[in-house]
Amino acid sequence: MKKIAIIGAGQVGATTAHRIAEKGLGNIVLIDVVESVKGKALDLLEAAPIEGHDCRIIGSTDYKEIRDSDIVVVTAGLPRKPGMTREDLLEKNKEIVKEAAENIKKYAPNSIVIVVTNPLDVMSYLVLKTTGFDTKRVIGMAGILDSTRFRAFIADELDVSKRDVDAMVLGSHGDTMVPIPEYTTVAGIPITELLSKEKIKEVIERTRNAGAEIVSYLKTGSAYYAPSAAVAEMVEAIINDSRRLVPASAYLQGEYGYSDLYMGVPVKLGKNGIEKIYELKLSKEAKGQLDKSAGIIKANIKEAMK
Repeated sequence: MKKIAIIGAGQVGATTAHRIAEKGLGNIVLIDVVESVKGKALDLLEAAPIEGHDCRIIGSTDYKEIRDSDIVVVTAGLPRKPGMTREDLLEKNKEIVKEAAENIKKYAPNSIVIVVTNPLDVMSYLVLKTTGFDTKRVIGMAGILDSTRFRAFIADELDVSKRDVDAMVLGSHGDTMVPIPEYTTVAGIPITELLSKEKIKEVIERTRNAGAEIVSYLKTGSAYYAPSAAVAEMVEAIINDSRRLVPASAYLQGEYGYSDLYMGVPVKLGKNGIEKIYELKLSKEAKGQLDKSAGIIKANIKEAMK
């Protein structure tokens, strides 16, 4: 079995471990700074006979346990609170993520890293620069999460099966994300044929604020069911070499006219990580929104790397 390490055993990390175990994708190591991680791992292990998988699951406060992991998921960091943006977490989370990246480099130098900690695009860049890994092996989880929220809201508006909706969201994992209606379909039909411009704008705005909407209800934390589902889908694509075409935060080197930053774009995801980045033809409006998104990411990267 493949070995999958999850750094950070809060709501996102623990729920990700649960989803990965249910799918039987590999043996799991949960890492956290508090001893309770051992209890969470043991609880997950004891559910295995009922859930019907044979994954080994351990919890530890020692980074040595991630040694030789095939995939490492980084969820460690502070969650958002009401009124906070993802960017507000920059100073608080960069030291946590940098320490995680240094230990990944030391103990799991051949791993593929999926970054979940916010601000996600900036933290992905920090992991890349700290580990020195090949760019295809450090991936940010943004796009699948943003797209599944877009898909869910569209399905509700049209009262159709959520399984029939495919969506594409580019740009930052934040308020300047760029949902692309012309590449968003229901059973192959573009949503521009099914919803009015006004309604599409409403759904896009709700998608951009989806994380904040959840935070406003939870008060003391942020989303974890949808984020963990998105991570598990990425892990499954890598483990099974599915070559899924999905949106994810990738390191750009000229694509879309941007360089030296992470941003959400369509990628092919397989056993080697990001195997290809696809460049879509964008409208002038969408490209303008993407430029704005890139500018904010660049500014935050500059701040993080001080």
